[in-house]
Amino acid sequence: MEFSANDIAVLLNGEVEGDGTVKVNNISKIDQSQPNTLSFLSNLAYAKFIYTTEASIVLVNKDFIAETPLSCTLIRVDDAYSALAKLLEFYVKSRPSKTGIEQPSFIHGSAKLGKDVYVGAFAYIGENVRIGNQVQVYPHVYIGDNVTIGNHTILYSGVKIYADCVIGSSGIIHSGVVIGADGFGFAPNTDAAYSKIEQIGNVIIEDNVEIGANTTVDRATMGSTILRSGVKLDNLIQIGHNVEIGENTVMAAQTGIAGSVIIGKNCLFGGQASSSGHITIGDGSRIGPKSGILSSLKPNSVVLGTPADEYKKTMKVYSIIRNLPKLRDDVIELQKKIKSIETNE
Repeated sequence: MEFSANDIAVLLNGEVEGDGTVKVNNISKIDQSQPNTLSFLSNLAYAKFIYTTEASIVLVNKDFIAETPLSCTLIRVDDAYSALAKLLEFYVKSRPSKTGIEQPSFIHGSAKLGKDVYVGAFAYIGENVRIGNQVQVYPHVYIGDNVTIGNHTILYSGVKIYADCVIGSSGIIHSGVVIGADGFGFAPNTDAAYSKIEQIGNVIIEDNVEIGANTTVDRATMGSTILRSGVKLDNLIQIGHNVEIGENTVMAAQTGIAGSVIIGKNCLFGGQASSSGHITIGDGSRIGPKSGILSSLKPNSVVLGTPADEYKKTMKVYSIIRNLPKLRDDVIELQKKIKSIETNE
């Protein structure tokens, strides 16, 4: 498909600067651009590339000022990065969706499927499953008994959803994700062995949640592990049993959340962050990469380090650590001077 600059500007509520009739059929990075593509400039560290770009159209912020004449057409928007996200969403949704049931696949007779559902080859849909309209179930997906899935949700190849879990509408679950495996619950015995604590709860995932590849969300021991609306999880994340994650919280890759943690809404977790169990992380908290959270955090906390502490304090500690070799040399030199003074006395 081709779109003109004028068409794109209408979609994004932007302003065209240059030839509004120029058309593009793809998107490219501004530093690796190609003719007949659209690119964007949101980070000014890449501004130098706009003067040599081969892209036909470039999205820029309204306050961008070019230092020299440009060969490309500009579309000025409030936020170039957000505008690109909207454009990509429109592009993906404009592509035709798969529908129909491929064979071989297994769908239990008691399962109920909505309109325009796609079920890929070798998928398994268990007893009493309820699947909404326009859901896409790609090949090799397993959906256990009594699972409910809302409208427009996508389950990519290899997703496994254990029995009794609830998945909301407009979600995206990427390949290799496991929803509803047993939480890590074992009771120590007197002989140093462990007895399994049966996990009889489920997982509830609300609307507009996206879960990255090979992430796992454990079922609750009792009750539910809950991901609220708008949660975004990256690849390779572990969510323990009975965790609750608030609306629009985002976690980067390899984050690990232990059991029974309550996380507020609008939180951000850097890569490889982790938490101990049975704590509360307040709304709007920012967790730096590789941070280890050992105790509850107040709303809007900004922490870093292991154990996690206030960001500015942790950065000060890190700066001191970097200077330790010099401080050590200074201490040794002072010890020598003191010893020399004492000897002369």
